[in-house]
Amino acid sequence: MNVNIQTVHFDADDKLVDFVSKKVQKLSTFHDKIVKVDVFLKLDNVVHTIKDKVAEIRVHIPGHELFVKSSSKSFEESFENALDSITNQIKRKKEKLAA
Repeated sequence: MNVNIQTVHFDADDKLVDFVSKKVQKLSTFHDKIVKVDVFLKLDNVVHTIKDKVAEIRVHIPGHELFVKSSSKSFEESFENALDSITNQIKRKKEKLAA
């Protein structure tokens, strides 16, 4: 499984990158055919004083592409919410393929 983490409008510290990497690796326990996972961490509303932290996760499974986007006041929270959603999508997709 190839994992690609990109940050937009900021430089992520090693702690955040490690956090995301460890969590993404667990996705392979839900589906064994995941080819690639793209994670985008973005700062939204950069021009305003309030900055929302956006996490986007795109999972590539042969024949399918799953995508989820979440935003909150911290990257960890945004990423956790997005990861929960993408995990549910992966489980549903695997159930459909098994049926």
